[in-house]
Amino acid sequence: MAHSLSAKKRIRQSIKRRARNRARKDVLKAQIKTFLTTLTGSDLTKAETELRKTAARLDKTAAKNTIHKNTASRRRSRLTLRLNAAKTAAAAKK
Repeated sequence: MAHSLSAKKRIRQSIKRRARNRARKDVLKAQIKTFLTTLTGSDLTKAETELRKTAARLDKTAAKNTIHKNTASRRRSRLTLRLNAAKTAAAAKK
Protein backbone atom coordinates (compact mmCIF):
# COMPACT_ATOMS: atom_id res chain seq x y z
CA MET A 1 0.00 0.00 0.00
CA ALA A 2 1.27 3.44 -0.88
CA HIS A 3 2.20 5.74 1.99
CA SER A 4 3.29 8.99 0.40
CA LEU A 5 0.79 11.47 -0.98
CA SER A 6 2.33 11.42 -4.43
CA ALA A 7 2.10 7.62 -4.61
CA LYS A 8 -1.55 7.73 -3.52
CA LYS A 9 -2.28 10.34 -6.19
CA ARG A 10 -0.49 8.22 -8.80
CA ILE A 11 -2.74 5.27 -7.88
CA ARG A 12 -5.86 7.43 -8.22
CA GLN A 13 -4.70 8.69 -11.61
CA SER A 14 -3.88 5.18 -12.81
CA ILE A 15 -7.34 3.92 -11.88
CA LYS A 16 -9.01 6.75 -13.81
CA ARG A 17 -6.74 6.30 -16.81
CA ARG A 18 -7.24 2.54 -16.88
CA ALA A 19 -11.02 2.94 -16.81
CA ARG A 20 -10.90 5.53 -19.60
CA ASN A 21 -8.66 3.34 -21.76
CA ARG A 22 -10.83 0.27 -21.22
CA ALA A 23 -13.92 2.23 -22.23
CA ARG A 24 -12.22 3.45 -25.40
CA LYS A 25 -11.09 -0.06 -26.28
CA ASP A 26 -14.59 -1.46 -25.68
CA VAL A 27 -16.10 1.13 -28.04
CA LEU A 28 -13.41 0.33 -30.60
CA LYS A 29 -14.03 -3.42 -30.40
CA ALA A 30 -17.78 -2.88 -30.78
CA GLN A 31 -17.20 -0.70 -33.84
CA ILE A 32 -14.92 -3.31 -35.43
CA LYS A 33 -17.48 -6.02 -34.74
CA THR A 34 -20.19 -3.88 -36.35
CA PHE A 35 -18.04 -3.45 -39.44
CA LEU A 36 -17.30 -7.17 -39.68
CA THR A 37 -20.97 -8.14 -39.35
CA THR A 38 -21.87 -5.57 -42.00
CA LEU A 39 -19.15 -6.97 -44.22
CA THR A 40 -20.53 -10.50 -43.99
CA GLY A 41 -23.85 -9.12 -45.20
CA SER A 42 -24.43 -8.35 -48.84
CA ASP A 43 -24.51 -4.54 -48.59
CA LEU A 44 -20.99 -3.38 -49.44
CA THR A 45 -21.85 0.34 -49.55
CA LYS A 46 -22.94 0.16 -45.93
CA ALA A 47 -19.75 -1.74 -45.14
CA GLU A 48 -17.75 1.12 -46.68
CA THR A 49 -19.40 3.67 -44.39
CA GLU A 50 -18.79 1.38 -41.41
CA LEU A 51 -15.14 1.11 -42.43
CA ARG A 52 -14.87 4.91 -42.45
CA LYS A 53 -16.38 5.05 -38.96
CA THR A 54 -14.06 2.30 -37.76
CA ALA A 55 -10.99 4.01 -39.21
CA ALA A 56 -11.97 7.28 -37.53
CA ARG A 57 -12.45 5.48 -34.21
CA LEU A 58 -9.06 3.78 -34.58
CA ASP A 59 -7.39 7.12 -35.27
CA LYS A 60 -9.07 8.80 -32.30
CA THR A 61 -8.07 5.97 -29.99
CA ALA A 62 -4.49 6.14 -31.24
CA ALA A 63 -4.42 9.92 -30.86
CA LYS A 64 -5.26 9.52 -27.18
CA ASN A 65 -2.39 7.02 -26.79
CA THR A 66 -4.74 4.22 -25.77
CA ILE A 67 -3.34 2.10 -28.58
CA HIS A 68 -0.17 2.69 -30.56
CA LYS A 69 -0.49 4.57 -33.84
CA ASN A 70 1.11 1.72 -35.79
CA THR A 71 -1.37 -0.73 -34.28
CA ALA A 72 -4.22 1.49 -35.46
CA SER A 73 -2.66 1.76 -38.90
CA ARG A 74 -2.18 -2.01 -39.16
CA ARG A 75 -5.77 -2.73 -38.12
CA ARG A 76 -7.12 -0.13 -40.54
CA SER A 77 -5.07 -1.69 -43.34
CA ARG A 78 -6.26 -5.21 -42.59
CA LEU A 79 -9.90 -4.16 -42.40
CA THR A 80 -9.54 -2.33 -45.73
CA LEU A 81 -8.02 -5.45 -47.26
CA ARG A 82 -11.02 -7.49 -46.10
CA LEU A 83 -13.42 -4.98 -47.64
CA ASN A 84 -11.50 -4.95 -50.91
CA ALA A 85 -11.46 -8.76 -50.98
CA ALA A 86 -15.23 -8.81 -50.47
CA LYS A 87 -15.66 -6.31 -53.30
CA THR A 88 -13.55 -8.42 -55.66
CA ALA A 89 -15.45 -11.56 -54.71
CA ALA A 90 -18.76 -9.79 -55.35
CA ALA A 91 -17.50 -8.51 -58.72
CA ALA A 92 -16.31 -11.99 -59.68
CA LYS A 93 -19.77 -13.46 -59.00
CA LYS A 94 -21.42 -11.04 -61.41
